[in-house]
Amino acid sequence: MDSPATYRGTVYPWQCDHVGHMNIMWYVGKFDEANWNLFARIGLTPTYLRESGRGMAAVQQNISYKRELLAGDIVEVKSELLEIGVKSIRFMHEMRNAETGEVAAACEITAVHMDRQARKSAAFADTIRRSAGLLIALPEAASA
Repeated sequence: MDSPATYRGTVYPWQCDHVGHMNIMWYVGKFDEANWNLFARIGLTPTYLRESGRGMAAVQQNISYKRELLAGDIVEVKSELLEIGVKSIRFMHEMRNAETGEVAAACEITAVHMDRQARKSAAFADTIRRSAGLLIALPEAASA
């Protein structure tokens, strides 16, 4: 993934389990922080979400764990948009050990744009769909 980082951080000792590896709840948390940075790039900013009464809800999340992360490791997440529909978006995160470059985990998420008051899915604004469309990962571009 050649996209800019959507999350950077460190694994702290209290984030590790009894085996000494970062616990899975922290992988999910770091991916969640990357979500909000990715969303902001397409206009789903905190201000937009508050002022429009909209929200985002994950409806599917698949994580593949590749390498363990230990206390003190520096972590970087890069993200790519894969698809945007009328009311949903699909994207991928890749978490790496920033020192070694090794992929620690990958996560694919499908999320739905919601009207928070009606508690129902809602169409994305055209400006958000256009912004997202410009960032969608194109398979033919990657192989060129």
